[in-house]
Amino acid sequence: MNSLLDRAAARLFPDVEGHHGVLPPLLVVLTFATGLVDAVSYLGLDRVFVANMTGNVVFLGFALAGDVQLSATASLLAVGAFVAGAWAGGRLAPRIARPLRLFALLVAAHAVLVTAALVLGLVVDAKHVLIVLLALGMGLQNAVVRKLAVPDLTTTVLTMTLTGLASDRPFPAFTRRFAAVAAMFAGALAGGLLQLHHGTAATLAPALLLLALVALTAALRDAAESRAR
Repeated sequence: MNSLLDRAAARLFPDVEGHHGVLPPLLVVLTFATGLVDAVSYLGLDRVFVANMTGNVVFLGFALAGDVQLSATASLLAVGAFVAGAWAGGRLAPRIARPLRLFALLVAAHAVLVTAALVLGLVVDAKHVLIVLLALGMGLQNAVVRKLAVPDLTTTVLTMTLTGLASDRPFPAFTRRFAAVAAMFAGALAGGLLQLHHGTAATLAPALLLLALVALTAALRDAAESRAR
């Protein structure tokens, strides 16, 4: 597994020898998971995003203008919970010196929140609570991704990634930019199919599995690097 991750990282960053470690492929996996989770939030939870806050700010404006298909309450909850998650992640980040350990911890916390949303979605109809749980997790994820600052792999937004694909010379950044776009699209497609045909739990389950796998992989690599020092 480690050699596979290292090879994937080298393909994504051929111009930076080992600088980002195994983070690039793990961030691509998180990008796919974001597509799954946003499929749940948009298609199943009052037409709101839990990862893309630009969309929510625009949706809030549309809702206040009178669009009855959009919910101002849902948009405000998503933005508020996302900001709270990002704030918590930002306060924790300076206390953990090793990037992989911080990454593993916050992705694991995100997985716990997704677990709570999955279980809650099975037992009660509580859309607003699910929005808060999922947006909190995405806020945590964005906080750690911003702290790590791996170029082109933000895991939740693609505007600048697409701009770079179109405006810059293709290599060496083309592969990682294309991978980010493809991962988000694939996650949204898979999530849309699952949400529309099988419901929220069936869509959150693979997202939870991926988050747990990413957190475990990062924790194991961090432990291995710590022993090697």
